[in-house]
Amino acid sequence: MPYVSDGDLSKQVITEAKGTPERAWLGKVSAVVLQQALADLNTAYRNFFASLSGKRKGPKVGPPRFRSKKDTRQAIRFTKNARFAITAGGKLRLPKIGDIPVRWSRDLPAEPSSVTVVKDGAGRYFASFAIETTDEALPGRTQEVGIDLGLSHFAVLSDGRKMDNPRFLRKAERRLRKAQRNLSRKEKGSANRAKAKLKVAKAYAEVTDTRRDWAHKLSTTLIRDNQAIYVEDLAVSGLARTKLAKSIHDAGWSQFVGMLEYKAKRYGRTFVRIDRWFPSSKLCSECATLQESMPLNVRDWVCACGATHDRDINAAINVLAEGRRIVAAGRKPAAETRQEAETSNACGGQVRPPLAVARPMKQEASEVPRDAARAESPAFRPESASMCSPARSCRASSFLPIPGRNGR
Repeated sequence: MPYVSDGDLSKQVITEAKGTPERAWLGKVSAVVLQQALADLNTAYRNFFASLSGKRKGPKVGPPRFRSKKDTRQAIRFTKNARFAITAGGKLRLPKIGDIPVRWSRDLPAEPSSVTVVKDGAGRYFASFAIETTDEALPGRTQEVGIDLGLSHFAVLSDGRKMDNPRFLRKAERRLRKAQRNLSRKEKGSANRAKAKLKVAKAYAEVTDTRRDWAHKLSTTLIRDNQAIYVEDLAVSGLARTKLAKSIHDAGWSQFVGMLEYKAKRYGRTFVRIDRWFPSSKLCSECATLQESMPLNVRDWVCACGATHDRDINAAINVLAEGRRIVAAGRKPAAETRQEAETSNACGGQVRPPLAVARPMKQEASEVPRDAARAESPAFRPESASMCSPARSCRASSFLPIPGRNGR
């Protein structure tokens, strides 16, 4: 079956659909909104087909799906063709809707090219404007910092500072449990259930907003005070499948590291992700001696050279040293590194170091074990082992942050 062109699809689902009694309500909204919905659908299908053929870089993309009826989020986008405007009184004028009062988080630095109106699960509305701006570099600094992320402390810096883990979800669990229990007692389809559901959504939205605000403040402080930031690349998607999943999601490591990355690019800072297999915790930062093992319950340890280490601070110092070495040797831009990391995570990236064949130091050919001889054969390639077959279709989701909140 041939791929339906954009023009034919628009004619079928918009122009002709408006003439039917069942779809007459489509004429009550701006035509630009309907065209943007089709453009998003076409983009989703093209990304899916490009992902299947291997032309699209990054994580594997699944086919578009219908939204769940339980998903109450909504969004519409107006471009310049829709002729939206901002009135002299500070209101947002939208076609076929009218003037909407807006509580501005900040003044727009330039003329917007589009506006997206979003309604979240808590019933709140946000207006997100797309504006073209230029990056402004901050004054240069001499400090550099390595960051070790964890659960007992959210971030441990190479200078010895430790940032406590706020645990926003854990602190709100009692209130969330009470709201969810109240929701479960309401009759399905009743107005009281709808009110209780809204209260649950608002409670979760408060936790999300508080975590995002805290991460913004911490990441902005680190970017402002340091010229280079080095952080370890964590397999969050793999760690989230363990018994610590709730605490890992509550920490929000990916969100925080993503903020560091885009703010470093915007303000002219250096940002580097360290390889996740780098033994930062087992390596002595004084003599570079690698320990054989380092259980998680060991928080302080003494090296053979006599140095006493705090596990997390030692790891942060090693991350800093490894980051400096990578920068001195030259490496790919941070954006490309993150894309490769996401590709590995989304499509079966290894969650343990690659297999290696043990080789004897000196041994006669007649004494080579049968297993080692098999390992030398071209048919035996342990490094090609993967947690997911190449034909597996992995699905990944993406999140688009709404810009313009509190000047971030």
